[in-house]
Amino acid sequence: MAVRILSILPLILLLGCATPRTDEAPVLGEWETVDTETEPVARHEAAFVAVGNRYYLLGGRGIRPVSIFDTRTRTWTKGAPPPVEIHHFQPVVYQEEIYLLGAMTGGYPGETPLPNVYIYNPVSDEWREGHEIPEDRRRGGAGAVLHDGIIYLVCGIRDGHRGDHKQWLDAYNPATGAWTPLPDAPRPRDHFQAAVVDGKLYAAAGRTTVAATNPFANTIGPVDVYDFEEEAWTTLETEIPTQRAGTAAIGLADRLIVIGGESDSQEPAHADVEALDVQSGTWSALPPLVRGRHGTGIVHDADHLYMASGCGQRGGEPELSDMIRARIR
Repeated sequence: MAVRILSILPLILLLGCATPRTDEAPVLGEWETVDTETEPVARHEAAFVAVGNRYYLLGGRGIRPVSIFDTRTRTWTKGAPPPVEIHHFQPVVYQEEIYLLGAMTGGYPGETPLPNVYIYNPVSDEWREGHEIPEDRRRGGAGAVLHDGIIYLVCGIRDGHRGDHKQWLDAYNPATGAWTPLPDAPRPRDHFQAAVVDGKLYAAAGRTTVAATNPFANTIGPVDVYDFEEEAWTTLETEIPTQRAGTAAIGLADRLIVIGGESDSQEPAHADVEALDVQSGTWSALPPLVRGRHGTGIVHDADHLYMASGCGQRGGEPELSDMIRARIR
């Protein structure tokens, strides 16, 4: 037996198999529709997040009650509606509450940025108005992430869908209300979601919206990365393969996953799911959504990714009321 092991050892080393890799890319299975006892309230330009063993759909066009999915009973129930119309934002979970900032209110195309942070408490099913956002830093359609207890708000648009796109990056301390402008991103973008991967902020996809010409055009290929420690931006050499806006984004291991979206290249919402390996800078395609959508979020729970609601075509119709998932392997 000892002789046989020694005889194949050089071959094992040659093939690089002596030590298994520990940085394998997450592999997603095919997306499927989740069978639930009830359905959420259909909506888009909304938020989808998990707190504890429940998922929450919040906001969207109009004033919609919160839709709450209990993973134990597999049922959707209705929670409290927000005090104002809130849409076009990326939610952040901080100390078991859901923070909404960088949001818009009002109707297309002249939506206005909300002047305050809004907070939803899942335990009490109550909304409250939080800190005021500095008037000269208000915008909607921005990316928002939590890193080391600070919420970072990146880019966005000031004048609804008409223009005034921003390159801004701000740090908001939810404990104190302190608001600190940071170095501008390399380019403006709106209608996207940011994510933290390997200790850095990634801004990918999105567009600079101009309703007067074509609200679905001006999609963005370059990916901009903010290093929290260096307090500096860089732009990756490789652009996102499928340019689109209204995307969801999440960090998974050493990958940035960008999901769904809308563009002027097709009428149906995008079903594309693409992953960026942040170590190599290369993109790969993952299994597409069972139905394309934009204007919602993504939840990572145990060994699955979940999406709910959103819009099935570019623009505002049809609003969806389903939930889909893909297994992480």
